[in-house]
Amino acid sequence: MTVTATDEVMPDLPIADQAFHVEQHGIDFIPETERWAKPRDIASMWAGASFNIEYFVYGAILLYFGFSFWQALTIIIVGNLSWFLVGICSLQGPQTGTTVFAINRASYGPNGSRLVAFFNWLTQLGFETEGLILIVGAALVLSVKAGFSPGTPAKVVFILLAVGVQIVLPFLGHATMVRVLRMLIIPFGIVFGILLVYGLVHGNTGIASSGPYDTWQLWLDGLAFTITLSGLGWTECGNDYTRYLPPDASKSQTIGWLFLATALPEMLMMSIGALAFTFVGTAAEWSGANPFQAFTTQHTIPSFVVVIFLLFAIVQLFGINSLDLYSSGVTLQALGLRLKRYQAVVLDSFICLGITFYAVFDSHFSTLLKDFVDLVIVWIAPWCAIYLVDWAMRKWRYVPSELQKIDSSSIYWANGGVNWAAIIAQVVGMFAAFSALSTYPYLSPPHWLNEITFHTQGADFSVFMGLGVGGIVYFLLAGPLVRRQTAIQDQMLGTASPRRTP
Repeated sequence: MTVTATDEVMPDLPIADQAFHVEQHGIDFIPETERWAKPRDIASMWAGASFNIEYFVYGAILLYFGFSFWQALTIIIVGNLSWFLVGICSLQGPQTGTTVFAINRASYGPNGSRLVAFFNWLTQLGFETEGLILIVGAALVLSVKAGFSPGTPAKVVFILLAVGVQIVLPFLGHATMVRVLRMLIIPFGIVFGILLVYGLVHGNTGIASSGPYDTWQLWLDGLAFTITLSGLGWTECGNDYTRYLPPDASKSQTIGWLFLATALPEMLMMSIGALAFTFVGTAAEWSGANPFQAFTTQHTIPSFVVVIFLLFAIVQLFGINSLDLYSSGVTLQALGLRLKRYQAVVLDSFICLGITFYAVFDSHFSTLLKDFVDLVIVWIAPWCAIYLVDWAMRKWRYVPSELQKIDSSSIYWANGGVNWAAIIAQVVGMFAAFSALSTYPYLSPPHWLNEITFHTQGADFSVFMGLGVGGIVYFLLAGPLVRRQTAIQDQMLGTASPRRTP
């Protein structure tokens, strides 16, 4: 299928993924006749989600942790290089025509993959809740600006409205999200550009670090936080969107466009947030249940600018939440629920509603976010390594039809539907990541829970340990099984000696 410059799907083709229609595909194979997208189309969707208030808040939270502005800036730049991982983890979709956790059946087995898919589903719920917390927080601040004193009833109404609105884009599906998020790039770029001007004029780049954040160990703590909330935390979603690319889509363009559309905007957004922390509100307000509370007491930025900023922020948060909700929907399908993709989105929304009520009324945002990031690191770092190592061991390809099978007829069935090499590597990798996670009280026994953090006086190597150990253990254990399956792949694909580079 081809696409015009306006992204219109040709009318004589099936309406499976047209903008403003309910997408009919889930984790099933996307026929090549329906692969309408190009790498820059997917990149424009990511760009529309990257000019996002969440990354603004992440940058401010880095300074709340105690870093100086320049320390935070180095963390922001290095951490967002992890978007290259998302690009690499988006190359399997065009060849397989399916979503991440259908592809994941090759490395973990159809049944073993369900465990990791469950981890991902919980992760997506967490990110959805984070977005809803910020939406409600922005709405509460706007109420204050309008002269109201919102209490519990207002919070309940805002939560219900937010959940109701956020369901629209992911319910309609892939093409609608691409179209809408692309439309958001220019207006949000302008709004955040205005905020950047205020930051450059009024921000204090000379703010000093506080507490122990002059040490390299805790710089690594901030780096782990940033890597996870930027690229690493999206690696398990990439192929959910690139599956609408044709099989011969340029791999270099896919990686390059995606990196430009995500890493650069997010570096900018987080830097603006770090600047804003230095002159907007107080540290206590940034760390509370509603980080936007800081905008109610500041007098540097005119109120009308704050109102416009928050209105745009709410709309943009709905955009990025649509990515989380869409991916959690197809992940539910990969778990084995017999639901249509859009039905899974509705189910997720109800679950997310309950979690958001708890988070809005009983949590401090920055603490909740930090704890959530730690949980994500522990499972996603080893999974990412196993996923990519498996792809490399299979000579950079899979048999698409076999990924759709969830019984013993699949060449990826392994042992009872489980590739135990992947499960063992996942567990060992998770323990390695936990052992290097700085938030655990590493000065208190038992030290065996976090030996690396203890012996490095608090350094956080969790991301690197999870990636390294998970990938190496899988490579050492999975060789015989993967070689047998790859030989069958070669026969089924009709190529005995495929090219060996991605």
